[in-house]
Amino acid sequence: MATPGADSQDLKLTPLNALHKELGGKMVPFAGYEMPVQYPTGILTEHKHTRAAAGLFDVSHMGQVRITGADPAKSLERLVPGDLVALEVGRMRYTVFTNDAAGILDDLMVNKRPNDLFVIVNAACKEQDIALLKNGLPDCTVEYLADQALLALQGPQAVAVLARLNPTVSDLQFGQGAEIKLGPHACFVTRSGYTGEDGCEISLAAREAEAFARWLLSQPEVKPIGLGARDSLRLEAGLCLYGHDIDTTTTPIEAGLNWTISKRRRAEGGFPGASVVQQQLSGGVSRKRVGIQPEGRAPAREGTEVQSLDGRKIGIVTSGGFGPSVDAPVAMGYVETAAAAAGTPVQLIVRGKPLPAKIVTLPFITKRYAKA
Repeated sequence: MATPGADSQDLKLTPLNALHKELGGKMVPFAGYEMPVQYPTGILTEHKHTRAAAGLFDVSHMGQVRITGADPAKSLERLVPGDLVALEVGRMRYTVFTNDAAGILDDLMVNKRPNDLFVIVNAACKEQDIALLKNGLPDCTVEYLADQALLALQGPQAVAVLARLNPTVSDLQFGQGAEIKLGPHACFVTRSGYTGEDGCEISLAAREAEAFARWLLSQPEVKPIGLGARDSLRLEAGLCLYGHDIDTTTTPIEAGLNWTISKRRRAEGGFPGASVVQQQLSGGVSRKRVGIQPEGRAPAREGTEVQSLDGRKIGIVTSGGFGPSVDAPVAMGYVETAAAAAGTPVQLIVRGKPLPAKIVTLPFITKRYAKA
């Protein structure tokens, strides 16, 4: 999770940096920021606590952007394959920036609000994404919200905790967002997250973030969660991590993100790499992103070679580790389409030895998002 070789003096700090250290967080470089990878209880406990109760994540390193203009949704469709024109006000949509080869430049969340689009991009891609938006949307105003913090409260008890401050949080459906006051704090709250659990992401003024986080942590259900458990939670949920499971060498179709492209956008195109996406939708792809279940207890890490049973290389692991909720190793990666069917036996080369595994359908756990 850490960025090797980063000089700690060059790292940016989130508004909760001092609180992380007070809580005993083990701080590491991540996407140019000093971030907590875990707290004293450890990744396993943090992971299980999030699945059972409510985990608090600091995601203030991510980029929060406001886009205004005559029709920002229509304008942004020039850069992404997502259907933003049809997106209802008050709802959010997952999409990706693509290049002319349909490679993925980053993934992002787009919230349509009454007077703007509120967009969240990844920390490591933040500067290039903002430049892309400003250059690609000359008819819009693109504003980086540098003075906003972003917190995520995830788990089956997360919404109940937030409802103590404002019961209207409970009215949000998964994928909806609204301006909601939580205690004294003016927030934009979305019912969303990156764990496979119910929960919310909360954008608020950076200067108010620590007081809000301290109140959340005062609630008996809430514990702080670091990057380590964030990674194992999203991996169990089959969610992509940019720079690992998706990047400029992968297309949305290879990555299994067909569901993010509506019928209209497939037909009309109008985004970078549209012709490649249309060709892959009609003609298929040579490889696909899949879940991989190693046998035994040894995890297969990123970069592990995937072979057919006769020893031929057919793919690679892009994310892998131990899944505390399934009590077994879990992985995802890309394999040749002919080997992508669930149940296909494969072998993984771990420390030079072939270990048996099989292709499985993602996710590894049942997602528990709030349904309408």
